[in-house]
Amino acid sequence: MPVFPRGSLDRRRFLAASAGAALATAALPGCASSVDTGSGAKGAKETLTIMDAAWLKADKQKAEQALGINLNVITYDVTKLNAMLAGGNPPDVVRGVGATDVPYFAARGLMADLDPYFAKSDVLKPSDLAAANDIWRYDSGAKKQGTGPRYGMAKDYSQDCMFWYRTDLFEAAKLDLPSDTEPLSCEEWLDLGKQLTKRRLGKVKVYGLSAGALNGPLTTFMWMTASAGGSLFAQDLATVDFSSPEALKALQWYLDYAKANIGPSVVNPNPDGWDGPTYQASRMAMANDGYWFGGVIGADAKLSGVSRLAPAPQLGSHRVSPCFGATGLWVPKGAKNKDTAWKFFEYYFGTLAEERATTGYGIPSLKSLVPKMPQDNAFHKQSYTVQQQELPYFSVLPVSPYAQADALNVVLTKVLPDAVNSGTSAGKIADTLNSRINEQLARGKELVG
Repeated sequence: MPVFPRGSLDRRRFLAASAGAALATAALPGCASSVDTGSGAKGAKETLTIMDAAWLKADKQKAEQALGINLNVITYDVTKLNAMLAGGNPPDVVRGVGATDVPYFAARGLMADLDPYFAKSDVLKPSDLAAANDIWRYDSGAKKQGTGPRYGMAKDYSQDCMFWYRTDLFEAAKLDLPSDTEPLSCEEWLDLGKQLTKRRLGKVKVYGLSAGALNGPLTTFMWMTASAGGSLFAQDLATVDFSSPEALKALQWYLDYAKANIGPSVVNPNPDGWDGPTYQASRMAMANDGYWFGGVIGADAKLSGVSRLAPAPQLGSHRVSPCFGATGLWVPKGAKNKDTAWKFFEYYFGTLAEERATTGYGIPSLKSLVPKMPQDNAFHKQSYTVQQQELPYFSVLPVSPYAQADALNVVLTKVLPDAVNSGTSAGKIADTLNSRINEQLARGKELVG
């Protein structure tokens, strides 16, 4: 399930609560003894500092009892994280978005190599790791993600460009339902969004389509450019080119979407902060969220009765269905409690993962847990089948190690609104984006080498 810091505070609260539900279910008392800190104090407990979404107090206490340690949970903040890493006093465990965070932090030597821990673990065996976990691998020499040491692990994952839709809103608009097997073209998707949008007195009352990626617009452009047969980043990942025919096509699609005002965008963000509340309230017909979003929907029998999952739309003939999340945990190279951090890993990705697998909040990170994915009713059977059919098109698109994805999204969210409102052409916007983003990447490359 993709997560923070790309979403809103409301979204983070929701995700923290959902994580807390898993903790409350799986953290059983009395299943671990106290960890000896070596201080000589009998029964003294070690403190593990975790940078994560906020935890509920009761869930934190249950996890502490299960592990026999104290947890110091600090809310994730990328600025604070960078400062702690620079100051040589990092958290012991950090929550991260594998697809976009690993290249940046691993290239700078800030992540601990966890291969020795995986090799010895009876809980997290390399042979049981889903292929999506390769997102958490990075070869610093080749500057290539997907190979090399493992620096973390995904708690679960989704193909993030798939979308959910409400059959009741389609039927009310007298529109055919999307196929379970054949992806829509992005043009067809946009057209459906326009037809499904409802306005009153000039204001949007029902969004026809939410095409805003969870982790910011950068990933939308990466996905659509790849589908059109190109790559937003150059082969050496040191530059972007929004002016290429494929990237320009993706940029123009997004401009058309934003101008049509049929869904949340960088021009008009969703007042709810993210898709969940809007979709639940019948104010969004299509939500561009991966399989993990089914965990939100499945908790409501009425909502799940009118909801279905569809393949990722395609801008061109190259069918790709990427993962831009694979949210999980990593251990900083400078962390002082690596052994205890690994015990937390085994608890979090082992014990708690069994409960998470049954909720529909993403595809399990362990292959042995895939049979636990929910298939108990028509809603879960449909989404499970569509997700399994989508797996052959799974991909991880290359992200530059020379700048944090959040920083590049800041450029996009600054440039695009004024450009859309002023009617600036896609070509001129592309030139501006190339200049500003490539300047950032060049500075980063000087630091990394």
